[in-house]
Amino acid sequence: MRKESLPLPGHDGLTYWSVENAVGTVRHAKMSFTCRVLAENILRNCPAEHREAALALVTQRNRDADFPFFPARVILQDLLGTPALVDLAGMRDAVAEAGGDPSVVNPKVPTHLVVDHSLNVEVSGATHDAMAQNMAIEQKKNAERFEFLAWCKKAFTNLDVLMPGNGILHQVNLEYFSPGVQQSDGVAYPDTLVGTDSHTTMINALGVLGWGVGGIEAESVMLGRPIWMRLPQIIAVRLSGRRPAGVMATDVVLAITEFLRTQKVVGAILEFGGPGAAALSLNDRATISNMAPEFGATAAMFAIDDNTLSFLRQTGRTEKTVRLVGAYAKAQGLWADALTEADYDRTLTFDLDTVTRSLAGPANPHQRVPLSALKQRGVAGPTIRRAAAPGSVSDSASGTAREALNDGSIVIAAITSCTNTSNPRNVIAAGLLARNALERGLTRKPWVKTSLAPGSKAVERYLASAGLIDPLEKMGFGIIGFGCTSCNGMSGPLDADIESEIMANDIKATAVLSGNRNFNGRIHPRVKEAFLASPALVVAYAIAGTIRNDIENDAIGTDHSGAPVFLADVWPSDQAIDEVLEAHVHKDHFIEVYAAMFGNQDHLRDPAQANVPLQFPWRADSTYIQRPPYWTAGLTSPAGFAGMRALAVLGDNITTDDLSPSGAILKDSAAGEYLMQHGVAPVDFNSYGTRRGNHVAAIRATFANNQLRNEMTPDVLGSVTRLEPEGTVMRLFEAAEIYMDRGQELIVVAGKNYGAGSSRDWAAKGVRLIGVRAVVCENFERIHRSNLVGMGVLPLEFEAGTTRLTLGLDGSERYSLLDVDGVPAPGATLRLRIERADSTGLTVPVTCRIDTDEEVQVFEAGGLLQRISREFLEPA
Repeated sequence: MRKESLPLPGHDGLTYWSVENAVGTVRHAKMSFTCRVLAENILRNCPAEHREAALALVTQRNRDADFPFFPARVILQDLLGTPALVDLAGMRDAVAEAGGDPSVVNPKVPTHLVVDHSLNVEVSGATHDAMAQNMAIEQKKNAERFEFLAWCKKAFTNLDVLMPGNGILHQVNLEYFSPGVQQSDGVAYPDTLVGTDSHTTMINALGVLGWGVGGIEAESVMLGRPIWMRLPQIIAVRLSGRRPAGVMATDVVLAITEFLRTQKVVGAILEFGGPGAAALSLNDRATISNMAPEFGATAAMFAIDDNTLSFLRQTGRTEKTVRLVGAYAKAQGLWADALTEADYDRTLTFDLDTVTRSLAGPANPHQRVPLSALKQRGVAGPTIRRAAAPGSVSDSASGTAREALNDGSIVIAAITSCTNTSNPRNVIAAGLLARNALERGLTRKPWVKTSLAPGSKAVERYLASAGLIDPLEKMGFGIIGFGCTSCNGMSGPLDADIESEIMANDIKATAVLSGNRNFNGRIHPRVKEAFLASPALVVAYAIAGTIRNDIENDAIGTDHSGAPVFLADVWPSDQAIDEVLEAHVHKDHFIEVYAAMFGNQDHLRDPAQANVPLQFPWRADSTYIQRPPYWTAGLTSPAGFAGMRALAVLGDNITTDDLSPSGAILKDSAAGEYLMQHGVAPVDFNSYGTRRGNHVAAIRATFANNQLRNEMTPDVLGSVTRLEPEGTVMRLFEAAEIYMDRGQELIVVAGKNYGAGSSRDWAAKGVRLIGVRAVVCENFERIHRSNLVGMGVLPLEFEAGTTRLTLGLDGSERYSLLDVDGVPAPGATLRLRIERADSTGLTVPVTCRIDTDEEVQVFEAGGLLQRISREFLEPA
């Protein structure tokens, strides 16, 4: 036993590093849950000579210096995980070509990849065998990707890959991967992680500290490097009251999202507590924690309590695991009752009693609209008829007449996403509403494409046990597969006549989904509005067929006798939901599902015995997987930052969906044309996200959102820019190619919250590969800023009060950083010279958002991948 660790009570042979023992009882009592976890991480991992100084930064809440955080594991979803593994495979080649040993390139911490973002809703849930058809199409389209992942599974140690059809990463993580408390070499310690998806924070509900990072940063952690960080603000969110009757967890999280956005918690770690939090089930907590990125927060923690242990039992964890979690939490001060004296930077309060049924939209998760205010907010109301009279359009699927589409017509209704399909109450409520509606003679409207894509196979088990599969299927919500779908932009094609009608009449078509993201252009290129809602409301809106219905007060349909049926007539009572929950959600469902997935698997394989080559055999003709270029001379050369041209001038809230969309590829896009030139038919385009293992295709997705507003081309929407100095308006990627041929360095100018949304490393990789060397904006989203540095793109911020608008920038200017010799120091104030087309100019101060000394070294190497490769070549 190390002298710094103590025996863990009730667990012979296990010790733990006691934070209270290290810092003293008085100081420990004032520490937040997060600080206690970070302090333990430092005690256990930090070299002895640096331990005391690092510990002081956390215990004293000092934000003036960096400390290392060593996550216990990494989780990957396939859209970001596949490119990360492509990078590791490319790194093996780079190391081998430089005379090193490629076998040293392996994850050094346990890493799980779940293929959950490849499933497209090609066939809707209205078709009986939709799941079989969709999975067959998924396998066919992604054969090259899955071949590569199968090689990775055997070629890399410390990596496991869960192939498609098994669920969503975050739900599998919550229900299976996380033990709550880790143990190795006789030491117990908190489970911690990072993941290549913003909604990694779902695991915070289990008392596990973790958050989303870009694929670049995840690769660094996989390879054994710490995350160097400064302590963020830690904010207490005190919940009071209880969820009212008829209100779902989705309604709660939408209300909390709206509230926290107003409280400016960007970058903070939130700790939920109070009597309202204590009364929430673990599943309800998970719904809240899942949406931390929508609050703008880094993480959304719940302390460990009896509800945590009950969930671990319900999902099939062993009693030994449950006892360990309880004993460790109490010994380490991570049990909820041990935090009564904790100090926080701020304390916010939210009353659950005030929550009502709601939607959020039409383009952001924080745009909450209570159902009672649909007319007042202009969501529901009279429809302006834009097409032919009702009954004059023939439905292509049934051949029968249907109403013409109009603004607000719902063309996609999807029960999707880990946020809500992880919560049995949510899914059961949808099933009961479908059953009640069918009994009244209601059904979905024929123009609504419907789907149910649970995040766990356990959902199918308990729905079948409760007899709710059949009514959901009859309502059009048959299970179409297990994975992310519409929430990730994988809604699949609309019927041809629906799409033609939308385009011909410029209709504001609408989607309603139980997801966490509804940004412009994300759900489907032809859908102009998207609203988040609980699964039960998704079913109700599929019946109503339009967002213009005041669904809380107006009839959603008529019954067998022609009488109006209202939402209240079919909405299941809380008692009915809870009875199904109690009778039909069993731990056996989870045990059976995960035993089938992971039984008899060796998670630490020996590649030497796996009969696979150490280096991946790249195929020149592959349109999915290509050797990455990051070690070529052009990408490791330092930037001059002189005479840069603007590739785009953008507004506020530019998301990673704008920078690198993950959804459908259109024929007239740069990526679509590239694929057709290489023999790929449009029906086989798949999605932008699935093509990220091929940088040649992926760079053509950069700024490819068809809803992008580039202020350099104010009259044209989409992926366009103005080539300077000619002033020619053209496709943005083609302009970038011309600039690269000229050797012209580029800059992007933007407003507030640049890079919000998903933790998408290709939003940084893409801009670097098309020649962007700097981005200047008002402020950055946390993950995207880190990814830019990791790709060698310099993030700069205007000083408060200075914006592209106050400076009158239109993209015709040249931009130069003055007096920059090498890499700027973290947080340095620099001078940006702006030369206008009329030869006038001005100089403005900007802040360098390279934030740490570690990032200086990364930037100096040209990027994180280049830096790590060099380390593998250094003598041990």
